[in-house]
Amino acid sequence: MLVLAGLGLDPWDVLHQGLSRSLGLGIGTWAIIVSFVVLLGWRGLRQRLGVGTLVNAVVVGLVIDLTVSTFRPPHVLWARVLLLIGGVVGNGIATGLYIGAGLGPGARDGLTTGIASRGYSIRVVRTTIEAVVLLTGFLLGGTVGIGTVFYALAIGPITHHTIPALAIDERLRILSAAGRRRHDVPADTQVAELTAGS
Repeated sequence: MLVLAGLGLDPWDVLHQGLSRSLGLGIGTWAIIVSFVVLLGWRGLRQRLGVGTLVNAVVVGLVIDLTVSTFRPPHVLWARVLLLIGGVVGNGIATGLYIGAGLGPGARDGLTTGIASRGYSIRVVRTTIEAVVLLTGFLLGGTVGIGTVFYALAIGPITHHTIPALAIDERLRILSAAGRRRHDVPADTQVAELTAGS
């Protein structure tokens, strides 16, 4: 949706496009390659590889290429803006849904939740990662626009709410409520307290 909107790509796709322009291959192909590279960053974060992790690593790239080759980008601005907003909000909801299913997070989201589990806010971690990826992609020649800025600023706060709200594991829902009341207590301490109490 963001590619079709033409108002700026999300940070990861800025990176994929930058790699595509610098080294060849398609954006979707680079999305798959980068997924497996990011999985190497899971070492030490105690993240579990699941079927959802592997499916995400492959399917996202294939869907990008299929969607861009099947649909034509709209020309009117209002339709492009709707695609942009729908893409960002849809991605935030989808992230909560597939992580909440408990079948393994995607490579990028697993990196986010792995770092956040050490006591950091999902919102801060996700936004920081997106900013670093965005800068790298821009330096490689990826396209940055207003949609990129909107995505980078909005995806962290959206997933901060959707991940615990849509999780099947009841402890994550309790943790979300506890985190709203106790902003100064790290997430892993709250998880330990909840586990000890159950």
